[in-house]
Amino acid sequence: MYPTLNLDVRNRVAYLALNRIEAMNTLSLQMGKDLLQAAIAIEADQGVRAVVITGAGKAFCAGGDLRGMSEQGDRIGNYVHELTIQLHAAINLFTKMDAPVIAAVNGTTAGAGVGLVAMADLALAAQSAKFTLAYTGVGLTPDGSTSFFLPRLIGLKRAAELLLLNRTLSAEEAMNWGLVNQVVADADLAEEAAKLAAKLAAGPKGAYGKVKRLLAASCGALESQLTLEGREISAQCVGTEGREGIAAFLGKRKPNYT
Repeated sequence: MYPTLNLDVRNRVAYLALNRIEAMNTLSLQMGKDLLQAAIAIEADQGVRAVVITGAGKAFCAGGDLRGMSEQGDRIGNYVHELTIQLHAAINLFTKMDAPVIAAVNGTTAGAGVGLVAMADLALAAQSAKFTLAYTGVGLTPDGSTSFFLPRLIGLKRAAELLLLNRTLSAEEAMNWGLVNQVVADADLAEEAAKLAAKLAAGPKGAYGKVKRLLAASCGALESQLTLEGREISAQCVGTEGREGIAAFLGKRKPNYT
């Protein structure tokens, strides 16, 4: 049904797997579109009472598809802007739908992939999972709700550390910092996520939805922050820093920002 996702609804739970295994589940424009369409379908399905988001293969989501962005040439700014519009609309839906959303983080998680973890209501991480923001490492700025949720989840100083220094967090560190709720053995991740989803699916979906919206309201204006994120990263892509950062990453060399 979706070129870049697998969506399977069973036992009142929607299991959504990012599925660009060959590209470490990086976010392309097509995946942004697919995430939005999947979120719309999940919200419209009254039988869905919980959602699990994970990654196919060995990665959860390694951020944006820099190669795909680079291939756009002079259209890169428009491409990234359209991608963020689709992605951010999907995130907005996931945060406001009644069904609780669980992130089951199964591997490498970078950039906007961290945003998908941060926006989830609950998050489980496999022991081997790693988290890094990576934006400024390629001359770009945060998107995917990272600049909204991270300061609220882990604090402003720690968010700045991750965004400015691109420190990689282990699964245990991510739990200690407040990014994920629980760390489990790699082999147990799918089973533990399914158990948690089943527990939520048996609960009061309407009350859960109201709790989610109350918590969202207490955090401030997500929509305006998502709009700002999209504008800033698309502008950065067409500037000298963004172009140099992406080219250096793809060329496997150190970027020169001076």
